[in-house]
Formats: sequence, C-alpha cells, structure tokens
Amino acid sequence: MLNRIKALFVEGAAKTGPPEKDELQAAAAALLVEAACMDGHFDDDERASITALMKTHFDLNDEETATLIEEAEIVIQESGQLYAFTRVIKDRYDADRRIEMIEMLWEVAYADGNVDHFEANLISRIAGLIYVNDRGRGDAKKRVIARLGIGVS
Repeated sequence: MLNRIKALFVEGAAKTGPPEKDELQAAAAALLVEAACMDGHFDDDERASITALMKTHFDLNDEETATLIEEAEIVIQESGQLYAFTRVIKDRYDADRRIEMIEMLWEVAYADGNVDHFEANLISRIAGLIYVNDRGRGDAKKRVIARLGIGVS
C-alpha cells in the first residue's frame, strides 16, 4: 500500500483518465495528514478526524484506513511535497469534489479546536493548487464551522 502513495510522485502527475480509487485515497490521505502535521502535533483528535473522513468519503474499513494513514505519515515525513498529491485531486475530481477536499482539510485543521496560521496557509496553498478559489475555500470553512458547531475564528 505504501507503494501506491510513493508512486504518485513518479507517475501520478503523468496519468490521465478516470480516477483510480487507490490514487484518490492515497492523495487525500497524504494531504489530510500534512494538514494535521502542520502545527507540529499530529494528535489523537486529528487522527480520529482523518479516520472518520477517510472511512466516510472512501468507504474504507478500520484496517484499510489505519494503514493508509500510517503510510501517508511516512511519505509526508520523507517528502513534504504537495504537488503530486494535489495534481491527482485537481486532475481527477470535479469542482464540487475539490471543494469537498478543502472541507475535509478544514475539518482536520479544526479537529484539535484550534486552526493556526500554518494550517490555514497550507489549506490556502492546496486550494490554489487544486483550483479552488478564495470564495470556495471560505465557503467550505464556513460550512465546516457550522457543521462542527464551533465559534468563528
């Protein structure tokens, strides 16, 4: 499974055509883990948020989800590159699904109750790379805040 995440660096950007489920899962997991690690702490709340998001959005079981998150952690620690992962999302998701990805990132950022400027900056960068404009990013954030029932920050 780790190979499918690492393979995105080599072949993910060159591939076109219909989305492959594994590639989308790997790219999403890597971006979500990167968002969780941005503040220097990948805590249990963030891990639980990513687990729930991956299970819900990709219909994964507990074992598949845990393995994918662990592998995404390794790849993010080794690389830190976003381009290959964002390219898969940009090329294979329609506009609504890309905005959904931004919502997932906001959910992870808010999982520990605090969004710091590093997390917000990362989400802004990812939004630009997957062609989600500022309004789409802002609306996604508002929906997450409302869904999670947290105060405006």
